[in-house]
Amino acid sequence: MTEGVEWALHCCLDLAWADGTPVPAARLAALHGLPPAYLTKQLQALGRAGIVRSTPGPRGGYLLDRPAHTVTLMDVVAAVDGPDPAFRCTEIRPGGPHPTRCAIDTAMTRAETAWRRELAARTLADLDADVRRADPDAPAATRARLT
Repeated sequence: MTEGVEWALHCCLDLAWADGTPVPAARLAALHGLPPAYLTKQLQALGRAGIVRSTPGPRGGYLLDRPAHTVTLMDVVAAVDGPDPAFRCTEIRPGGPHPTRCAIDTAMTRAETAWRRELAARTLADLDADVRRADPDAPAATRARLT
């Protein structure tokens, strides 16, 4: 998984806290200390996936395009890193095709399935609730820095 997933998740949460106010990519990048061009790539990927949308103009920027409770962590991972599996068995066992599936491939597939299932079960709203429990002032403080 690329670090772009982490930054995309942070930005999605930031946009959820912006309460419908468009946030420029440059402002999100400054908040996290990232180069704007790098972050814009992640935001564009989120836009193609229908998670965020951009609004043009001097007061434009990015908005969360779906309610936070409908955006799963897996949605963000797939938007940024693509839907392909993390592990791909290339069947390097000697002797050509085998009648049984590779035990390594089986184990890795099971682990990835569990990982994807867990990410699909958690939403931005779940992250929001976790943050609010740990730091109730975080959403308002972030919103003040963004808007």
